[in-house]
Amino acid sequence: MAETIFTKIINREIPADIIFEDDDVLAFNDISPQAPTHFLVIPKKPIATINDIQPQDAELIGKMYLAAATLAKQKGFSESGYRAVMNCNPDGGQTVYHIHLHVLAGKPMGWPPYQDRMKQELP
Repeated sequence: MAETIFTKIINREIPADIIFEDDDVLAFNDISPQAPTHFLVIPKKPIATINDIQPQDAELIGKMYLAAATLAKQKGFSESGYRAVMNCNPDGGQTVYHIHLHVLAGKPMGWPPYQDRMKQELP
């Protein structure tokens, strides 16, 4: 897999506002937040897309979600709610090919995610 911006963050080659780290995952605030709280949880093991996750990665993926839940509790929004989502490939909105879990909170989330835009586009 080619080196990505996330690999450079893991290797401390570029700065990030890191909010959690253990041996397997890293979490940092998103540089272009889409909600009042928006951070990313990434595995330190490079996996390009959800399609590339292997059975042996199941525990690692679980650790990503556990980190998200721990941070949600620490930051005080676990009870009010949040969205945790991964994008996959271009039509799914993926722009960095190193899987990452977006955690968004601090405002009510609609469904579908782009419902307001979809209403505007309908005839």
